[in-house]
Amino acid sequence: MKLVYASALCLLVSPLLSAQTLKLDLNKSMPAIEKLYLDLHQSPELSYHEQQTGKKIASQLQKLGFDVTNSVGGYGVVGIYRNGQGPTVMIRTDTDGLPITEQTGKAYASTVTTVNEQGSKVGVMHGCGHDIHMSSFIGTAQQLIKNKQSWQGTLMMVAQPAEEVGGGAKAMLSEGLFSKYAKPDHIIALHVSASVPAGKVALKNEYTMASVDSVDISIKGKGGHGAYPHTTVDPVIIAARTILALQTITSRELSPLEPSVITVGSIHGGSKHNVISDEVKLQLTLRSYNPEVRNAQIAAIKRITAGIAQSAGLEKALYPEVYVHESESIPSTYNNPEQTNIVRSAIADAIGVKNVLETKAVMAGEDFGLYGRTDENIPITLFWLGGVNQQQYTNAMKNNETLPSLHSSKFAPDYKVALQTGITAMSNAAAALFNQ
Repeated sequence: MKLVYASALCLLVSPLLSAQTLKLDLNKSMPAIEKLYLDLHQSPELSYHEQQTGKKIASQLQKLGFDVTNSVGGYGVVGIYRNGQGPTVMIRTDTDGLPITEQTGKAYASTVTTVNEQGSKVGVMHGCGHDIHMSSFIGTAQQLIKNKQSWQGTLMMVAQPAEEVGGGAKAMLSEGLFSKYAKPDHIIALHVSASVPAGKVALKNEYTMASVDSVDISIKGKGGHGAYPHTTVDPVIIAARTILALQTITSRELSPLEPSVITVGSIHGGSKHNVISDEVKLQLTLRSYNPEVRNAQIAAIKRITAGIAQSAGLEKALYPEVYVHESESIPSTYNNPEQTNIVRSAIADAIGVKNVLETKAVMAGEDFGLYGRTDENIPITLFWLGGVNQQQYTNAMKNNETLPSLHSSKFAPDYKVALQTGITAMSNAAAALFNQ
């Protein structure tokens, strides 16, 4: 994903919202944080398998004096630290890796392999920066405890599993995250960026990431010999018509002012050159910000697929099956403007206004948005943490080159700079929310 940004901070930062910048002691703590990062990077675990990762996070929080609960919503971890009367601030990190074989060439590259659910051997890598997230998370906890005289309230640290498959936040919430442990007044998180230089932070108010839905479509037909197509109802032809027709949902049915993406990412059908099959399967991803757009996308997909099947002469019993993976659906991430302004101001005070950038929303998704969609209506803020080495970034911009993206086998953040910035930014953001 690519972030587009511009320095427009002077219009958004209000000195009335600024809190006193924490006096962080990173020189002493960074060697241990960097060691933790390298350990996490070299031992990634796939979604729903983050057992050892959860244990490592729990151990770190316990050493700091948190009341820790393991195995929440799978291998999630909840740490509670009460520091007098005041608001509850929740900081969230995600913990799962991806089925990617790392190709960064780094001496510390992950060499972990595993067997996936399909029985195939796959590499495992923190290709989305969750190792940066977790290390910044622990570093932030350390600094907030060291500076506990500067804030009052309850610090709630949540290490969430299974973000990459959209299941972790749902699982933790369904197990009573906000009823059994603490009900936050503010929730914040960071996400490393593959297009922002290390040492900088980027964020925006309101919608910042999209909703995500996975949809399967099974298109039926009546198979037969490829030499006698007139005796069949060819599902390949129906699938081709369907794929093209689905693109008219965004271009002709939805307002051009409402972002919408409908991508057919997979098509499977047939087994031989001269055989017309009975079925073709499509896999789609849907993206939007507005929940009404999401509902309109799904309704239109069902209508269009049925209509094309009918026009091909199929009886109703053979109309396509449209299956929405509701268990994996995640809403868009909406940064509460008032809270995000406080976060922006605190980070700017800590790392400098020139290092805090305004970004545009992206169509990538994050289940972090779920925490702001509960009945409690808690304000959330997610900001982007620059991860690209400054020289690499400069060279790429100069030569019009594309940087390795998140989920790339070659994504290698400048972790030493990114971690210091992430810890500084998150610690001060949390302190400012405590002190509001």
